[in-house]
Amino acid sequence: MRVLVTDDSNTIRRSAEIFLRQGGHEVVLAEDGFDALSKVNDHDPQLIFCDILMPRLDGYQTCAIIKRNPRFAHVPVIMLSSKDGLFDKARGRMVGSEEYLTKPFTKEQLLQAVQQHGRVEA
Repeated sequence: MRVLVTDDSNTIRRSAEIFLRQGGHEVVLAEDGFDALSKVNDHDPQLIFCDILMPRLDGYQTCAIIKRNPRFAHVPVIMLSSKDGLFDKARGRMVGSEEYLTKPFTKEQLLQAVQQHGRVEA
């Protein structure tokens, strides 16, 4: 499965990439919301992980833009945040995200989220 990981932290991007590759997935990395939008367009990911706190375009805005595009509205978006707040989870749902993972995440949490939300295209 092709997975896009969007986070302004190089450490988070790299660890997610390692975990996902070990799980047999193809990984595309983006370092902010604008980067993510162009990568979504170019690589057509089947699942997107998106950090909430990013410069320029935050995760909520990025998710909302992706979900408004009919071509990508079906792609599951999982928000990543270092805060485990109810408000953040609710706001994530409002912009269309499927789930919310708190950083730092484990390999198991990441792969479980992919397994649960990833849609294998026939």
